[in-house]
Amino acid sequence: MKLSYREYVLRLRHTFAIARGSVDTKQVLIVLLEHDGIVGYGEAAPSSRYGETSDTVKAFLGRVKLEWFDNPFQLESILSQVDSISEGNYSAKAAIDIALHDWMGKRLGLPLHELWGLNRTMTPQTSFTIGIDKPEILAQKIEEAEQYPILKIKLGTDDDQSIMSTIRMATKKVLRVDANEGWKRKETAVEKIKWLEQQGVEFVEQPMPASDLDGTAWVRERVNLPLIADEDCVRYHDVPRLQKAFDGINIKLMKCTGLREAMKMIHTARACRMKVMLGCMIETSLAITAAAQLSPLIDYADLDGNLLITNDPFIGVRVKEGKLELPDRPGIGITEK
Repeated sequence: MKLSYREYVLRLRHTFAIARGSVDTKQVLIVLLEHDGIVGYGEAAPSSRYGETSDTVKAFLGRVKLEWFDNPFQLESILSQVDSISEGNYSAKAAIDIALHDWMGKRLGLPLHELWGLNRTMTPQTSFTIGIDKPEILAQKIEEAEQYPILKIKLGTDDDQSIMSTIRMATKKVLRVDANEGWKRKETAVEKIKWLEQQGVEFVEQPMPASDLDGTAWVRERVNLPLIADEDCVRYHDVPRLQKAFDGINIKLMKCTGLREAMKMIHTARACRMKVMLGCMIETSLAITAAAQLSPLIDYADLDGNLLITNDPFIGVRVKEGKLELPDRPGIGITEK
């Protein structure tokens, strides 16, 4: 098996701002895994929140020894070895996982959802993310998101009430809120969530810092909106301990190491009677389509990273009136533009 990669700089339609900061571009790496004339595609979209950069991804890929294995179908052995190289490096590991799954689907001539026995018509609607911004830009973003029936609103600053008021004046759509760990005090979180209960919000994602699970549990006892774990939930072994503080989890391929781990997380969450959401970073249609292959299994989707950029190099999952439409091509199902 031969492993190589390409680097891309993705350009955002708007400056993308959350409670931790803002970006105008995003660097990703496209991984190519070649074996027996078939090329599997993967993607790493590193996040500084989890200690990754494009340089750490490249360094990690340089340590991967796929020549130790006979073929990509030895998925469990390969991914176990890759995971053991070092801690973290989640998106780098995810890129390899996605490429292996893409290769297998192409070899078998089946889309991943069909290989897993999933019904492609059972995909959910995805939310469309509205980043923190000035009122006039928020209004423009709402107008541009007309075709999406669910909006995900980024909060976690001192301007939260102004942002929500601006958005509520512009639309009556279903809103989901993501604070990205922005509310540092539990009393603040309770106050803001109680106010959001009056704004037609469906749920709140990661209200408190991931380091304060007890604080989040305290908040949950005092509010009525469901709470969804994001930064608190990285890999499958995190899921059981989150039951005391959250009603559901947000799985992202770039923080959980890929599709195989994501599947484990879905089943673990179900065993814990928790809701399941699939989210993303700023990514191309490659990684978004890979995640979407799992979407018939979940409750909520926030798979819009490819919709926020202007130079997506791939064609994959489509969105029609918010609903994810999976391609029927083998593997992940993407093609290059």
